[in-house]
Amino acid sequence: MNEQSASPMAERGADAGPLRVVLADDQDLVRAGFRVILGAEPGIEVVGEAGDGEAAVELVEAVRPDVVLMDVQMPILDGLAATRKILGATREDHPVKVVILTTFDREDYLFEALQAGASGFLLKNASPEDLVESIRIVARGDALLSPEVTRRVIARFSAPAPATVPVNRPAELTDREFEVLEQLAKGASNAEIAGSLFLGETTVKTHVSRVLAKLGLRDRTHAVVFAYENGIVAPGGNT
Repeated sequence: MNEQSASPMAERGADAGPLRVVLADDQDLVRAGFRVILGAEPGIEVVGEAGDGEAAVELVEAVRPDVVLMDVQMPILDGLAATRKILGATREDHPVKVVILTTFDREDYLFEALQAGASGFLLKNASPEDLVESIRIVARGDALLSPEVTRRVIARFSAPAPATVPVNRPAELTDREFEVLEQLAKGASNAEIAGSLFLGETTVKTHVSRVLAKLGLRDRTHAVVFAYENGIVAPGGNT
Protein backbone atom coordinates (compact mmCIF):
# COMPACT_ATOMS: atom_id res chain seq x y z
CA MET A 1 0.00 0.00 0.00
CA ASN A 2 2.83 2.40 0.57
CA GLU A 3 5.96 3.55 -1.14
CA GLN A 4 9.47 3.44 0.22
CA SER A 5 11.04 6.32 2.10
CA ALA A 6 11.40 9.43 -0.03
CA SER A 7 13.85 11.34 2.10
CA PRO A 8 15.87 10.45 5.17
CA MET A 9 15.73 14.10 6.17
CA ALA A 10 11.95 13.91 6.32
CA GLU A 11 11.86 11.06 8.80
CA ARG A 12 10.96 11.92 12.35
CA GLY A 13 13.39 11.07 15.09
CA ALA A 14 12.45 8.62 17.81
CA ASP A 15 12.29 11.47 20.35
CA ALA A 16 10.12 13.75 18.23
CA GLY A 17 7.06 13.04 20.38
CA PRO A 18 3.66 11.73 19.25
CA LEU A 19 2.39 12.37 15.75
CA ARG A 20 -0.10 15.23 15.98
CA VAL A 21 -3.21 14.72 13.86
CA VAL A 22 -6.13 16.96 12.91
CA LEU A 23 -9.42 15.42 11.78
CA ALA A 24 -11.42 17.41 9.20
CA ASP A 25 -14.81 15.91 8.34
CA ASP A 26 -18.33 17.34 8.43
CA GLN A 27 -19.78 14.15 9.95
CA ASP A 28 -19.52 13.95 13.72
CA LEU A 29 -19.75 10.15 13.75
CA VAL A 30 -16.92 9.79 11.26
CA ARG A 31 -14.65 12.03 13.32
CA ALA A 32 -15.61 10.15 16.47
CA GLY A 33 -14.74 6.84 14.84
CA PHE A 34 -11.36 8.10 13.66
CA ARG A 35 -10.68 9.58 17.09
CA VAL A 36 -11.34 6.23 18.79
CA ILE A 37 -9.12 4.35 16.33
CA LEU A 38 -6.25 6.81 16.58
CA GLY A 39 -6.62 7.29 20.32
CA ALA A 40 -5.82 3.63 20.84
CA GLU A 41 -2.54 3.91 18.94
CA PRO A 42 0.69 4.69 20.80
CA GLY A 43 2.59 7.59 19.34
CA ILE A 44 -0.44 9.28 17.74
CA GLU A 45 -2.38 12.16 19.26
CA VAL A 46 -5.52 13.82 17.86
CA VAL A 47 -4.99 17.52 18.57
CA GLY A 48 -8.11 18.97 16.99
CA GLU A 49 -11.22 18.48 14.87
CA ALA A 50 -12.96 20.60 12.26
CA GLY A 51 -16.37 20.23 10.65
CA ASP A 52 -15.74 22.32 7.54
CA GLY A 53 -12.83 23.28 5.32
CA GLU A 54 -12.50 26.84 6.53
CA ALA A 55 -12.38 25.73 10.14
CA ALA A 56 -9.77 23.13 9.18
CA VAL A 57 -7.50 25.78 7.68
CA GLU A 58 -7.79 27.93 10.81
CA LEU A 59 -7.23 24.95 13.11
CA VAL A 60 -4.12 23.81 11.26
CA GLU A 61 -2.66 27.30 11.48
CA ALA A 62 -3.35 27.35 15.22
CA VAL A 63 -2.10 23.91 16.28
CA ARG A 64 0.43 23.04 13.50
CA PRO A 65 -0.21 19.27 13.33
CA ASP A 66 1.97 16.76 11.53
CA VAL A 67 -0.87 15.21 9.53
CA VAL A 68 -4.38 16.28 8.52
CA LEU A 69 -7.02 13.69 7.63
CA MET A 70 -9.13 15.71 5.19
CA ASP A 71 -12.58 14.89 3.88
CA VAL A 72 -13.36 16.05 0.35
CA GLN A 73 -16.99 17.13 0.54
CA MET A 74 -17.42 19.67 3.34
CA PRO A 75 -19.40 22.90 3.74
CA ILE A 76 -18.05 26.46 3.41
CA LEU A 77 -14.77 25.27 1.88
CA ASP A 78 -14.30 21.81 0.39
CA GLY A 79 -11.39 19.60 1.35
CA LEU A 80 -9.45 20.15 -1.87
CA ALA A 81 -9.57 23.93 -1.54
CA ALA A 82 -8.69 23.63 2.14
CA THR A 83 -5.71 21.43 1.24
CA ARG A 84 -4.43 24.02 -1.22
CA LYS A 85 -4.66 26.73 1.44
CA ILE A 86 -3.00 24.64 4.12
CA LEU A 87 -0.12 23.48 1.96
CA GLY A 88 0.30 26.91 0.43
CA ALA A 89 0.97 28.32 3.88
CA THR A 90 2.98 25.44 5.34
CA ARG A 91 6.34 26.24 6.92
CA GLU A 92 9.57 24.54 5.88
CA ASP A 93 10.51 23.96 9.52
CA HIS A 94 7.21 22.16 10.17
CA PRO A 95 5.64 20.85 6.97
CA VAL A 96 2.06 19.66 7.28
CA LYS A 97 1.03 16.49 5.44
CA VAL A 98 -2.50 15.98 4.15
CA VAL A 99 -4.23 12.65 3.57
CA ILE A 100 -7.44 12.98 1.57
CA LEU A 101 -10.24 10.75 2.89
CA THR A 102 -13.42 10.16 0.92
CA THR A 103 -16.20 7.65 0.33
CA PHE A 104 -16.12 8.57 -3.34
CA ASP A 105 -13.69 6.55 -5.45
CA ARG A 106 -13.54 9.21 -8.16
CA GLU A 107 -10.56 9.99 -10.34
CA ASP A 108 -11.28 13.71 -10.46
CA TYR A 109 -10.88 13.87 -6.68
CA LEU A 110 -7.67 11.85 -6.87
CA PHE A 111 -5.96 14.06 -9.43
CA GLU A 112 -7.19 17.31 -7.88
CA ALA A 113 -5.84 16.09 -4.53
CA LEU A 114 -2.44 15.35 -6.05
CA GLN A 115 -2.38 18.71 -7.79
CA ALA A 116 -3.25 20.39 -4.49
CA GLY A 117 -0.15 18.76 -2.97
CA ALA A 118 -1.77 16.04 -0.86
CA SER A 119 0.57 13.23 0.20
CA GLY A 120 -2.07 10.53 0.25
CA PHE A 121 -5.51 9.47 -0.83
CA LEU A 122 -7.48 6.89 1.15
CA LEU A 123 -11.05 5.68 0.95
CA LYS A 124 -13.07 5.80 4.14
CA ASN A 125 -13.77 2.08 3.91
CA ALA A 126 -10.07 1.37 4.48
CA SER A 127 -9.28 -0.78 7.49
CA PRO A 128 -8.30 0.82 10.82
CA GLU A 129 -4.83 -0.66 10.33
CA ASP A 130 -4.50 1.07 6.94
CA LEU A 131 -5.71 4.35 8.42
CA VAL A 132 -3.09 4.24 11.17
CA GLU A 133 -0.37 3.16 8.77
CA SER A 134 -1.26 6.00 6.39
CA ILE A 135 -0.55 8.56 9.09
CA ARG A 136 2.82 7.04 9.90
CA ILE A 137 3.72 6.79 6.20
CA VAL A 138 3.09 10.42 5.29
CA ALA A 139 4.53 11.73 8.56
CA ARG A 140 7.92 10.28 7.71
CA GLY A 141 7.87 11.94 4.30
CA ASP A 142 6.58 9.16 2.08
CA ALA A 143 3.72 9.23 -0.39
CA LEU A 144 0.62 7.16 0.29
CA LEU A 145 -1.06 5.58 -2.69
CA SER A 146 -2.54 2.14 -2.98
CA PRO A 147 -1.35 0.03 -5.93
CA GLU A 148 -4.68 0.63 -7.65
CA VAL A 149 -4.36 4.39 -7.25
CA THR A 150 -0.75 4.30 -8.45
CA ARG A 151 -1.90 2.49 -11.61
CA ARG A 152 -4.46 5.22 -12.20
CA VAL A 153 -1.84 7.94 -11.82
CA ILE A 154 0.41 6.24 -14.35
CA ALA A 155 -2.45 5.59 -16.75
CA ARG A 156 -3.75 9.15 -16.48
CA PHE A 157 -0.43 10.80 -17.17
CA SER A 158 0.88 8.34 -19.74
CA ALA A 159 -2.15 7.66 -21.89
CA PRO A 160 -2.55 11.11 -23.48
CA ALA A 161 1.16 11.40 -24.32
CA PRO A 162 2.28 10.46 -27.83
CA ALA A 163 5.24 8.10 -28.12
CA THR A 164 7.33 10.84 -29.73
CA VAL A 165 7.14 13.33 -26.84
CA PRO A 166 10.64 14.84 -26.49
CA VAL A 167 12.38 14.29 -23.18
CA ASN A 168 12.55 17.44 -21.11
CA ARG A 169 15.57 16.53 -19.01
CA PRO A 170 15.96 18.74 -15.93
CA ALA A 171 19.29 20.53 -16.24
CA GLU A 172 19.72 20.69 -12.48
CA LEU A 173 19.96 16.90 -12.09
CA THR A 174 23.22 14.99 -12.34
CA ASP A 175 23.38 11.93 -14.58
CA ARG A 176 22.93 9.64 -11.58
CA GLU A 177 20.02 11.66 -10.21
CA PHE A 178 18.33 11.50 -13.61
CA GLU A 179 18.72 7.71 -13.60
CA VAL A 180 17.11 7.62 -10.15
CA LEU A 181 14.22 9.78 -11.40
CA GLU A 182 13.66 7.34 -14.27
CA GLN A 183 13.47 4.49 -11.77
CA LEU A 184 11.11 6.43 -9.51
CA ALA A 185 8.82 7.05 -12.47
CA LYS A 186 8.57 3.30 -13.03
CA GLY A 187 7.42 2.85 -9.42
CA ALA A 188 10.64 1.22 -8.23
CA SER A 189 11.32 0.98 -4.50
CA ASN A 190 14.61 2.10 -2.99
CA ALA A 191 15.77 -1.52 -2.83
CA GLU A 192 14.87 -2.06 -6.49
CA ILE A 193 16.67 1.13 -7.53
CA ALA A 194 19.72 0.07 -5.54
CA GLY A 195 19.79 -3.29 -7.29
CA SER A 196 19.26 -1.81 -10.74
CA LEU A 197 21.90 0.91 -10.40
CA PHE A 198 24.33 -1.09 -8.22
CA LEU A 199 24.10 1.36 -5.32
CA GLY A 200 23.53 1.06 -1.59
CA GLU A 201 20.06 1.85 -0.30
CA THR A 202 21.40 4.71 1.83
CA THR A 203 22.93 6.24 -1.29
CA VAL A 204 19.64 5.81 -3.14
CA LYS A 205 17.76 7.60 -0.36
CA THR A 206 20.17 10.50 -0.63
CA HIS A 207 19.74 10.68 -4.40
CA VAL A 208 15.93 10.54 -4.10
CA SER A 209 16.00 13.34 -1.54
CA ARG A 210 18.14 15.49 -3.85
CA VAL A 211 15.90 14.82 -6.87
CA LEU A 212 12.79 15.87 -4.97
CA ALA A 213 14.51 18.96 -3.55
CA LYS A 214 16.00 20.12 -6.85
CA LEU A 215 12.73 19.70 -8.73
CA GLY A 216 10.60 21.15 -5.95
CA LEU A 217 8.51 17.98 -5.68
CA ARG A 218 6.70 16.98 -2.51
CA ASP A 219 7.15 13.23 -2.75
CA ARG A 220 7.62 10.21 -5.00
CA THR A 221 4.08 10.38 -6.34
CA HIS A 222 4.67 13.85 -7.71
CA ALA A 223 7.96 12.62 -9.17
CA VAL A 224 5.96 10.08 -11.21
CA VAL A 225 3.64 12.83 -12.44
CA PHE A 226 6.62 15.07 -13.30
CA ALA A 227 8.34 12.29 -15.26
CA TYR A 228 5.30 11.52 -17.39
CA GLU A 229 4.50 15.16 -18.02
CA ASN A 230 8.07 15.78 -19.20
CA GLY A 231 8.45 12.72 -21.43
CA ILE A 232 11.02 11.09 -19.14
CA VAL A 233 8.89 7.94 -19.10
CA ALA A 234 6.77 7.14 -22.14
CA PRO A 235 3.44 5.27 -22.27
CA GLY A 236 4.04 1.65 -21.43
CA GLY A 237 6.84 2.50 -19.00
CA ASN A 238 9.65 2.87 -21.54
CA THR A 239 12.20 5.66 -21.10
